[in-house]
Amino acid sequence: MSGQADKAPGRANLGFAGGFDDELDRFDPAEWSAPRQPRPKPAPETQAASRQLAEATGFRSREPGAGEGDSRRKAAPKPDTDPTTESKPAPRPQRRRRTGRNAQFNIKARPETIEAFCAVADAHGWGLGETLEHAVTLLAADLEARGKRRG
Repeated sequence: MSGQADKAPGRANLGFAGGFDDELDRFDPAEWSAPRQPRPKPAPETQAASRQLAEATGFRSREPGAGEGDSRRKAAPKPDTDPTTESKPAPRPQRRRRTGRNAQFNIKARPETIEAFCAVADAHGWGLGETLEHAVTLLAADLEARGKRRG
């Protein structure tokens, strides 16, 4: 036997060193797969029976437009007062801009602090990263003025 197995001392010969190149050259994947035949469409009676069975068992189709007019899909009437909507805060506007800032800084804060921080950002028209930079600059200047700068 010749090949890589002979050149690598200490390796066991598993019988893969030679002989497969010829077999791979002769291999034709088309011989292994049968040509695909299109599936025949079921008869309309069969489709209707399947649909009735699906509706009877509560199956909900994921097909677009399927089930339109189905009574199960109609939205239930909303009650006059919904207690869950009263306690939900209004959704915040998105604050995405291209600023060159690419480091993430996650902190935990109380909800009131986050609301106050966002209110400052909104009042000045700043993004949250820009607001943080202004806050750090002001706090650093305050520390320096007091002579308490660490460093």
